[in-house]
Amino acid sequence: MALFEEQQLKIYNSISGEKEVFKPINDSYVGMYVCGPTVYSNVHLGNCRTFISFDLVFRYLKHLGYKVRYVRNITDAGHLENDAETGEDRIAKKARLEQIEPMEVVQKYTVDFHNILEKFNNLPPSIEPTATGHIVEQIEIIKTIIDRGFAYEANGSVYFDVLKYNEEKHYGKLSGRAIEDMIANTRELAAQSDKRNPQDFALWKKAEPQHIMRWPSPWSDGFPGWHLECTVMSTKYLGEEFDIHGGGMDLKFPHHECEIAQGEAATGKDPVHYWMHANMLTLNGKKMAKSTGNNILPEELFSGKNEVIGKAFSPNVARFFMLQAHYRSILDFSKEALSASEKGFNRLIEAYASIDDLPESSASTINLAEWKQSCYDAMNDDFNSPILIAKLFDAVKWINAIKEESLKISAEDKLELKQVLHDFLFDILGLRDGEKSLDNNSDKLSGAVELLIKLRAEARNNRDFATSDKIRDQLQEMGIQLKDGKDGTTFSIN
Repeated sequence: MALFEEQQLKIYNSISGEKEVFKPINDSYVGMYVCGPTVYSNVHLGNCRTFISFDLVFRYLKHLGYKVRYVRNITDAGHLENDAETGEDRIAKKARLEQIEPMEVVQKYTVDFHNILEKFNNLPPSIEPTATGHIVEQIEIIKTIIDRGFAYEANGSVYFDVLKYNEEKHYGKLSGRAIEDMIANTRELAAQSDKRNPQDFALWKKAEPQHIMRWPSPWSDGFPGWHLECTVMSTKYLGEEFDIHGGGMDLKFPHHECEIAQGEAATGKDPVHYWMHANMLTLNGKKMAKSTGNNILPEELFSGKNEVIGKAFSPNVARFFMLQAHYRSILDFSKEALSASEKGFNRLIEAYASIDDLPESSASTINLAEWKQSCYDAMNDDFNSPILIAKLFDAVKWINAIKEESLKISAEDKLELKQVLHDFLFDILGLRDGEKSLDNNSDKLSGAVELLIKLRAEARNNRDFATSDKIRDQLQEMGIQLKDGKDGTTFSIN
């Protein structure tokens, strides 16, 4: 029996505003689509939080025994400044500023995106399609939407007719907006004069003469609208109806609202059964923004070379910190909060590493089965990782009590405890075991740390405890944990 048959997972569905029992379209298969990055700059921490949140979802669904097809796109064309209908493509603008080809920009920042997510230990998606790789399919779906009467051509561009669609469906059902309020709050701009109504959005844009990225179409040389690519790529690989669509809270309107409208207009079917949205990050209590300087890139966090946090935190600790908040809640990054999270992470990993050395008894005085189910209950409650982590710390208390022999554990339960902790810490939460997280330069790094351990031992033998403590503390700040034992000093990397 698969685990998903024993566990009842509930997901908060943004479109209903309620937690709903998860029932996939096909019993043991799950189709999940998550909006990926627009690759014109380094991926920022807010994006990383979204992708870590859905990595958690992906990992848990797989753990439950579902066969998951996880599709996450790369937006490499058609995304205008501030998601506007006019102006310069973000990728083309970066290409012009750096005097390189647009696809060089795409390649550079796609590589950065993959590198950062690998450091965070995110699993790669099942399929990672690109917008430019699906131009033909986007043109074909535009033809279908026009034929069904929900889009129109104007001066080489094609627009989705929101008011016509709203006559039959409900535009605004995901974001909770009424079309009447949208009309009342919209001011017509001269640059939007090709549109019949200001609410209409572009399916295809005619390229201006200076626009670099362009493709031929029945209407003009141009490029597809930003919203269209996700409709095309999600339905191509997951079907006209699929289980889960995720993204950041900021995409709920207009992007996801437009996806629903396009999907229903093209197929007559509501494309997504469960909409999920991850909330935003703040930094030191304020909104992250490049313009104010209240901003930090992942690499700046890992290296400590920044003026905002001022201390290095490993990807492992940063991931753990993000998972200590529920994906639907706002999370504030600060040095104090990260430092507290780092201590907690180290306690968890140290406790897990010490299980093999626990004294064994003929019988246990802990209720392992009840605790294990409480861990599943946390994840079944809309992927509640902070509650799960609290349950894992209950196991840390047990482990410490068993060491002190105020609690007892049998050999069988000891194996079970280690397996359950391994499943939740590493397979589901996606943390890296500190003893196994060395990178490609592991041999050189190991040698350097071993040398520092010897120098520290010499300092201690000479009663130079100031130097000894300094070596230990500075290594810890870099994410390298020293552990003194009866057989000498070992280290792990967080």
